[in-house]
Amino acid sequence: MRKTYRLHRTQWVSRPLAEVFAFFSNARNLESITPPWLRFEILPGVPDPLTRGAAIRYRLHWHGLPIHWTTQIARWEPPHEFEDLQVTGPYSLWRHVHQFAEEGVGTRLSDTVNYALPFGWIGQLAHALAVRRNIEQIFDFRQTRIREMFGSPAGERP
Repeated sequence: MRKTYRLHRTQWVSRPLAEVFAFFSNARNLESITPPWLRFEILPGVPDPLTRGAAIRYRLHWHGLPIHWTTQIARWEPPHEFEDLQVTGPYSLWRHVHQFAEEGVGTRLSDTVNYALPFGWIGQLAHALAVRRNIEQIFDFRQTRIREMFGSPAGERP
């Protein structure tokens, strides 16, 4: 039985829902909210804006190892939610739900990622030693960049 993990982050930004969702509807913007140490690159062929069924291909480097990754938009419910699922890549499961809700004079963004690693106990060890921390660092960077780009209270975190 594979072990699954979950990461959940939420933050409020001082921009309207339509503007925030439009930013996330363009997959190319993912490069601007991903840490430089991943050398993350979206490969050609991504529809803009995204729609249900759209495939997004990435190339990145994790600790020097080149990784090719493809996700597909499994659910598309503008302007409130979309979900991407890994089709090919480093995980045995990657399900990322993006949610957006109008809240006061801004927007509440929520990311929920359910993921699992291959290779049984070796994957669990890798998770404990590096993967969990790296995923948290990626989403910490993402929250900081989103705060810089859209404005939100400093240090807000659930």
